[in-house]
Amino acid sequence: MIAREWKARCPQRHVAGFAEHLRRTGVHDAAGTPGFRGAQILVRDIGECGEFTLITYWDSIGAIEAFAGEDTDVARLYEGDERYELEPDHFVLHYEVVENFAV
Repeated sequence: MIAREWKARCPQRHVAGFAEHLRRTGVHDAAGTPGFRGAQILVRDIGECGEFTLITYWDSIGAIEAFAGEDTDVARLYEGDERYELEPDHFVLHYEVVENFAV
């Protein structure tokens, strides 16, 4: 399994709205792609901003290509992101999941 990590920051006043936007766009699109295994949206307070980390889980790099395109290291951004004054990372990181344990 492959984990795909993307980060973005937005002003605190937009944190709740952006979390919902992220669910409706990136997570929804990912979930409709064969080979998608799940997602986590994490947020932390970093003062005047909230920092989001989206981790999606995939069967393979091929599944990620079906979602993101041929250059899997480039972040997929969405129309409407600008409403949240987003400061997105334009690249993502991929990790091999060695162990996955949840209670």
